Amino acid sequence: MGKTFRILSIDGGGIRGIFPAHILRCIEERLKIDLFDTFDMIAGTSTGSIIAAGVATGVSAADIVAMYKEHGAGIFRKKRFFLPVKSIQPMFDSIYDSQYLEDVLIEVFQDKRLGDIKKPLLLPSTDIGNGCVHILKSGYSKDFTRDKYVLVKDAVLASCSAPTYFNPHKLDHYLLADGGLWANNPALAAVIDAQKRLEIAQDDIQILSVGTGHSKTMYGTNTAHKWGLINGWKHKEFISFVLSLQSQSALNYLKLMLRPGQIKRVDFESDLPMPLDDVSTLDDLISKADHKFSHESESIRTFIQNGGFADE
Repeated sequence: MGKTFRILSIDGGGIRGIFPAHILRCIEERLKIDLFDTFDMIAGTSTGSIIAAGVATGVSAADIVAMYKEHGAGIFRKKRFFLPVKSIQPMFDSIYDSQYLEDVLIEVFQDKRLGDIKKPLLLPSTDIGNGCVHILKSGYSKDFTRDKYVLVKDAVLASCSAPTYFNPHKLDHYLLADGGLWANNPALAAVIDAQKRLEIAQDDIQILSVGTGHSKTMYGTNTAHKWGLINGWKHKEFISFVLSLQSQSALNYLKLMLRPGQIKRVDFESDLPMPLDDVSTLDDLISKADHKFSHESESIRTFIQNGGFADE
């Protein structure tokens, strides 16, 4: 067994990103662990891409938490001419204007480019023009030429453009949407890239995977006659449902691939629906994160500092 290769992976989940942000803040402040120096690869999807890019560019988790609290309501402010009929709006337009989010990302990342970041950073998105996956990567390999000059704020905005919530983001020759459509939990993509691109042995990989919560009441219909575009699909609930399924499947595949001591998942389950855009839940999400960390702080510390293999 070689040197432990540590991966930090952060799920998508809209405003619920404040949960993993606070978990990481606790790791930094209470365990005194430097995230940038500790992890060898960082991956984040959608809201997780904001956090991942922040860690990879030296932004403190405390500042990321503050960003959610200060700007969450502005990011999820409905468009001025949003149609009042909820069942019709998603068929014609996105709910939110991405300009506010873009302005926040410019403030955070300024003119930093992916090619300037040598720490391996993966930000999944979806190429809706060509109908395929699209992973934006930092400059950790001389073979990567496509993303070298891509601004970090554009890469993050592309990964965050969830269908029905925000319009797709135009980036060079690509029209990109939320990476959560295929990699809401980007840990699996990160493991594959570490093995294939960086030639890391599978047995040497350790993953701290931080989720954004999932709901037991995920979709709320058990009758076929309610399964329909207007009455049954409930665009927001349907998107949350798809993202949650992807996160679960990626985690299940990783558990089949890796030994138990190689992966630690930090997440929570709710009895209530958890919309991606409900900013009124911010304080509750921070409370859940703090509670979770308080109960798992020692196992998190042991996992990170001991290479993760002590639990086997």
